[in-house]
This record gives sequence, C-alpha cells and structure tokens, in this order.
Amino acid sequence: MLRKFKISIDGTQYLVEMEEVGAPAGAAPVVAALAPAAAPAPAPEPAAAAAAAPAPATSAAPAGAHVQAAAMPGTITNIHVAVGDKVEVNQPVMVLEAMKMENEVVAEVAGIVASIAVAKGDMVNPGQELFSIA
Repeated sequence: MLRKFKISIDGTQYLVEMEEVGAPAGAAPVVAALAPAAAPAPAPEPAAAAAAAPAPATSAAPAGAHVQAAAMPGTITNIHVAVGDKVEVNQPVMVLEAMKMENEVVAEVAGIVASIAVAKGDMVNPGQELFSIA
C-alpha cells in the first residue's frame, strides 16, 4: 500500500509516495516537486514522469547470475571485492555514499563475484546494476 506525504525542504514542497514495509513489492517510489504554497501548480502527469526516467542499461551479468542493484542514488566511494572473489551473505562488497552518509552494500547471496558494473567515483541511480554474483 502506498502512502503519500507532503514534505517541505528549504521552502520547496515535495509529494512523496512510500510503500509500507511488508507490503507486496511494486513500482519504485515517486517523488514530485510541488510549487510553493503561495502559487499551487498542477501535479505532473504519470506519463511525463515515466518519459523522464532513464532507460535501463544492458546487464553485464552472465546468464543465471544474481544481479544486485543500487537501492538509492549516490556515489560509489569504495569497492572491497574484485571479479572472481568469493563472497558470503551480508559480506560488504562496496560503499555507496548518499546524502553524506556512507552505506555498505552487502552481498544478498553467497557465491563468486561474476561482474562489477561500476567503478569508484561513479554516480548511480536506484535500480542501476552494481555487481552480479554467480
């Protein structure tokens, strides 16, 4: 179930839709900037928001490999593994800096790192492939 919240940051209002934890997985959260309260503007149409979304990149992962994607936008600040390294579940693989916070990206499954789709310093978007584990 999606819940809507109005958030004001530095005088700019945003309409944020969030999915409750435990609810079935759906589309990615939608964030739309609203005009200041003094001058309301019409909300953007969903078709316009979909057109602005970047096209997904082709996967460098081998067939059958588990692809792990970025959960949030940010910058890759460190990569702890190389292609061919063995990883365990919850082992830190790389660091993603988002909003001045360093977030460890951990392996969701155990296996061998099959590919790394990003490099240190790369900016990533939610859903973008980071690495794959075979």
